[in-house]
Amino acid sequence: MELRVLRYFIEVAREQNITAAAERLFITQSTLSKQLMELEEELGKQLLVRGKRRTTLTEDGMFLFRRAQEIVELADKTQAALAAEDGVVTGDVSIGCGETQGMRIVIDAMKALNEAHPEVRFHLYSGNDEDVSERLDEGLVDFGLFVGHTDLEKYDFVKLPEYDTWGVIVRRDHPLAQRGCVRPADMAGLPLLCSRQMLHANELSGWLGRDASELNILSTHNLVYNASLMVRAGMGCLLTIDGILPEDAELVFLPLEPAVRAHLFFAWKKYRVFSKASAAFLHCLQTRMEEELSR
Repeated sequence: MELRVLRYFIEVAREQNITAAAERLFITQSTLSKQLMELEEELGKQLLVRGKRRTTLTEDGMFLFRRAQEIVELADKTQAALAAEDGVVTGDVSIGCGETQGMRIVIDAMKALNEAHPEVRFHLYSGNDEDVSERLDEGLVDFGLFVGHTDLEKYDFVKLPEYDTWGVIVRRDHPLAQRGCVRPADMAGLPLLCSRQMLHANELSGWLGRDASELNILSTHNLVYNASLMVRAGMGCLLTIDGILPEDAELVFLPLEPAVRAHLFFAWKKYRVFSKASAAFLHCLQTRMEEELSR
């Protein structure tokens, strides 16, 4: 598979029309059609369903579309890193991250690097630990920020001088809202909206004194905004970390008691060879951490 042909395929998948894609690619429709047919022959799979007005992807086509985007993105990042002039720090730094107030120290490092080297560009990809780990393993991000207990055996990492506090977000008219905290006994029968990551965390089971799977889990999620709308609608209580959602007159955060804290780890693949931009960013982050610890 040639990168050029993968770019053609990506454009057709996005446009859902071969004629429109050919115009955007500045090639003839016949040339584009021929390249796509040769790609299908090479792979031995039908990738496209060609209609009169619309071209759609088969199941194999959807798989290739996702992979092709990753391949092209990785190739572009590699080319950009190699094209940087000697002594000039430029290029892209990509970071996969969970939702956490701990991003503050990472953003401080981003700002410091940007002020010193304005040509550096940053790309953030939000998701849970599984999303971040997948992108990190596939080389699609340079770094990953993990929240709480995570298997970091295959990574090098630093522990940030920050932590998150777990709790439950409820409506202000909920009976628990006046208590100021949530204890294990309060969780019995409570309809919960919970991240898939936290549901399987040892910290939660340890705090409860029983398996977390015994909780009344109404819904799971990987990012919290839509879950907060469910809380407003009175569907349940949101088990999450503090500081993710902005202050809201309708909702209140109640920390778990005894406190459950999630430590933060900034990781990268072992034996990774960094681009100049990525190496400079890691240096900025480590400097920022040293300043935090010396206060």
